Amino acid sequence: MKGITRTVLLPLLLTGAALAVASAPTTPPEFTHRHATDWINSDPLTLASLKGKVVMVEFWAFECVNCVNSRKWVESLAQARGPAGLVIIGVHTPELPEERDADAVRNAVERLGIHYPVMIDGDASYWRALHTQYWPTFCLIGRDGVLYASVPGEMHVGDERAKKVEAAIDLLLKAPAA
Repeated sequence: MKGITRTVLLPLLLTGAALAVASAPTTPPEFTHRHATDWINSDPLTLASLKGKVVMVEFWAFECVNCVNSRKWVESLAQARGPAGLVIIGVHTPELPEERDADAVRNAVERLGIHYPVMIDGDASYWRALHTQYWPTFCLIGRDGVLYASVPGEMHVGDERAKKVEAAIDLLLKAPAA
């Protein structure tokens, strides 16, 4: 990544916060669901098609209180940084049995006012591919297609952890596209 290096990004993310940062730059696995019925608000996407953009993958579940509590923060990111090139992709991975119903996920997306693309990860294949353990988790992928961080936990507008993630996103957005 030209201009923005992991040596700049890592201390920013690590200082005073329990954030999981990729031990080495890695290429994240491609989205595991490719059928139109597995996507809401979008045709099926690929990470390859998003190269050149900064991507935040949000793992969430609609019955997860921490996920619902993070909605305002995620929406604020979409509004404030979307025009600069941030793309948010929701990945709904069920935590509870009732969250496995695709129609229930679609209803939750509508009820929660989610307008960005959501992949229905009913079999948790993408969850496992990225070694995710907690709801919610936010994965940051740079313009170069590299996974830079995986940040678990509830986020709120203005809280210290959220500000660090936002600063990391801002650094990734400043990096030139490959």
